[in-house]
Amino acid sequence: MMPSVVILAGGIATRLRPITEKIPKAMLTIAGEPFIAHQLHLLKNNGVSKIMICAGYLGHQIEEFVGDGSKFGLSVQYSLDGEKLLGTGGAIKKALPLLEEEFFVMYGDSYLTVNFKDVYDSFQANSKLGLMTIYQNLDAWDKSNVVFKDGQIVVYDKKKKAEGMDYIDYGLGLLKKEAFKAMADQEIFDLSEVYQDLILKKQLSGYVASERFYEIGSHHGLEETEKYILVKKIDTVKGEGR
Repeated sequence: MMPSVVILAGGIATRLRPITEKIPKAMLTIAGEPFIAHQLHLLKNNGVSKIMICAGYLGHQIEEFVGDGSKFGLSVQYSLDGEKLLGTGGAIKKALPLLEEEFFVMYGDSYLTVNFKDVYDSFQANSKLGLMTIYQNLDAWDKSNVVFKDGQIVVYDKKKKAEGMDYIDYGLGLLKKEAFKAMADQEIFDLSEVYQDLILKKQLSGYVASERFYEIGSHHGLEETEKYILVKKIDTVKGEGR
C-alpha cells in the first residue's frame, strides 16, 4: 500500500502577484480546473489514497474546494499553519501527529510525471530516513542544487553553487517521522534543513527521475504546465496515454 502524500501548499506565491493576492497558487485555474485538482487526479492515478494538505496563505479556499477528498476518490486531511507561516519544514512537523511513520512530500506547485510506486520501492530498498527525487537538470529549467553520487545525495543547497551540482530537487520526497527529531526545538524552518541534516548523517538517498518536472511557481512555469496538461488530456481522449 502506498503511503500518504503531504502536499505543501502554504506559500504566498510572490512571483505570481498580482494574480495570487486573493487566491492561493493551488487554486489557480489550469486547463479548466484548479491546479490542486490536477495534482489530486495525478496522485489517485499513482495509487495514492490518503492526502495531507499543509496550507497557510488563503488555505481555507483549498479546503472549501477539495473538502474531504471523496469527489476525487481520496481521503484528504488538513493541517493549517495558523496566524504565522511555519515554513515547509515547520508545516510538516505540525502535521506529524496525523501522519503515518513514513510519507511522501510534494510541493504544492509541482506536477510530476514520475512513477510514485517506483520511487517508493527505491525508498524501501535503501532503508534510509529520507529520499529525495532528483532530475539531471544541468541548469535547464532552474538552477541545479544537488550533488548526487553512489545513490546518495551528498550536497543540497538552494543558494550556493557547488562543483558537480548537475541535479535538481524534483519536488517529491519520502521521509520517516524520525527525520524530524533534530528539529524538536524548532517551530519555523524550511524542509531543506531536514534534508541537509539527513545528508550529514548519510541518511538521504536519491531517486533519479527520467522526465522533467512541471511547476507553476512562475508565469513561465504556469504556461508550460498548462500546455503539458492540455496535451495529456488530448492524448488520453485519443487513447494514447502518456
